[in-house]
Amino acid sequence: MTEPLKIALAGLGTVGGGVVKLLDVNRELITRRAGRSIEIVAVSARDRSRDRGVDLSRFDWEDDTTALAERDGIDVIVELIGGSDGPALALANRTIAAGRAFVTANKAMIAHHGLELANAAERAGTAFKYEAAVAGGIPVIKGLREGAAANELTQVYGILNGTCNYILTRMETEGSDFADALADAQALGFAEADPSFDIDGIDAAHKLSILASLSFGTRISFGDVALGGIRHVQSGDIAQARALGYCIRLVGLAEADSHGLFQRVHPCLVPLSHPLAHVQGPMNAVVAEGNFVGRLFFEGRGAGEGPTASAVVADLIDIARGEVGPAFAMPIAALTAATPANPGDRRERAYLRFTVADKPGVLAELTAAMRDGGVSIESMIQKGESEDGSVFVAMTTHDGPARAVQAALDRLEGSASFTGKPMWMPILHV
Repeated sequence: MTEPLKIALAGLGTVGGGVVKLLDVNRELITRRAGRSIEIVAVSARDRSRDRGVDLSRFDWEDDTTALAERDGIDVIVELIGGSDGPALALANRTIAAGRAFVTANKAMIAHHGLELANAAERAGTAFKYEAAVAGGIPVIKGLREGAAANELTQVYGILNGTCNYILTRMETEGSDFADALADAQALGFAEADPSFDIDGIDAAHKLSILASLSFGTRISFGDVALGGIRHVQSGDIAQARALGYCIRLVGLAEADSHGLFQRVHPCLVPLSHPLAHVQGPMNAVVAEGNFVGRLFFEGRGAGEGPTASAVVADLIDIARGEVGPAFAMPIAALTAATPANPGDRRERAYLRFTVADKPGVLAELTAAMRDGGVSIESMIQKGESEDGSVFVAMTTHDGPARAVQAALDRLEGSASFTGKPMWMPILHV
């Protein structure tokens, strides 16, 4: 009889509890698929007394989380603590140094330290897996690393943060403003009390940098991701986008070509005919373009107990089968250090919104700035006066370099005509 795969679980929050439940409920099926049983031996978390809705008395408890790495009789450590550094990173380093397999859902740690950890795992001849770190229960890591391995990928993009997608689709369907939609997301548990990690695009950028590495065979370069969040999107932008045949989504996009590696997270106008336009609520979706396979589209729940636990256990099943393989689709030494593409060189159409005083000469000021910056205006509309005497002006541009739009906005910086912060969004054309 094959020996069980024995694991230790660090972190017993929503996902940790979900892993325990999943291994209990689907035990027989998992054993058949893995070729042997998967058993939790020890656990660790900050609060030993907390009721997590699962029976933990059958497992050994370790107060020192990092000590799990060196316990006898453990094959795999599962890290569900979170954070790019601190106990999570210490546990990862100690686990791999001890020659044990390591599974994590920690996208921040991978974005900052994934290459070093994967390199250490290669040298130790052990597994380093992280399916749950990107897009929850969607098997996009496995899909890119294995299913699309024969293809040259040129683009990977998608909706990588369920909190932002919930907020934007709530604004879209209910006509809510940003503050109300955010408060609703917090009440439902989709957003944290401090939501900045999500709404400012940082979480999506962590995930995008990982996807880019897998897709293009490049070293992770989280610091090169151009960031833009959704906190300045207004209900008027949502309505205007709809009138133009678009919706607004926070899109992470990475593209590799002769100019280098372009990485950006930013709210975008997405054509209503595009599959991403139909991704609603807290769902995630990832699109990859391959030279032989064509377009691949992955969609599903990007977070939560069940989906994330499912991805964690999928990694455990792989390890139980003896599947190790390189963490980033090829050995670390084969990954290239991509040159960051100049975002100003990227050609695309754009949407711009200005909230300005309703007085003569303002439209002339805006159009002059566009002309002087080298922006060709495709359409422009002015909405009626609000209670504070300001008006909403929205325009779309013809295709042109992004630096021209920035040059026009720079010319308008500090204008006394503005009553609110201008908003710029690219129009997705892929």
